[in-house]
Amino acid sequence: MSAHAAEARLLWAALAGPAFGAREIEVHSQLCRETEIVALLTRATLWQPDPLLAWLAWQWELAWLPQSPLGVAQGLTIDAAAFGYALHTAIRPAARLPEQAPLTDPFAAALRRIEAESSRVVQAQLRFLKSQDLAPARDAIAAQVDRRHQQMRRLWTEVLASLNVGDGS
Repeated sequence: MSAHAAEARLLWAALAGPAFGAREIEVHSQLCRETEIVALLTRATLWQPDPLLAWLAWQWELAWLPQSPLGVAQGLTIDAAAFGYALHTAIRPAARLPEQAPLTDPFAAALRRIEAESSRVVQAQLRFLKSQDLAPARDAIAAQVDRRHQQMRRLWTEVLASLNVGDGS
């Protein structure tokens, strides 16, 4: 949930400014999807006190800070897309659900819904990151996507290990 909320914040920051074209409409759409994902997780999760949460929360929030590629126009939008791509491809909690998880369980249903939304979000992010107007910055964009993906995989692996679930593969 922390990562999805951070993605929503990154998308909101990428929307700052007066321009409102096709790209901004897509960013707004993704912002709405991320907000829906956070709301789904918030409502479908049974919360229990966790003494480690304070430690993990600040560690995650520092990891989610914007990391705009240097010298690249639209840096915040590129970082939001790279972050979102990594989030929706590296972290797939629905894949970790037990096969016998009932379809009516609110948490399992929320995770399945997020999985379905993730494929749409990833397609939009890839279209943007591979667009012709960003061709001159292709190497910086690829490096940003790789950096965000490695970061996301490392944190997801740590979370799963803390839950004794495995390496997330």
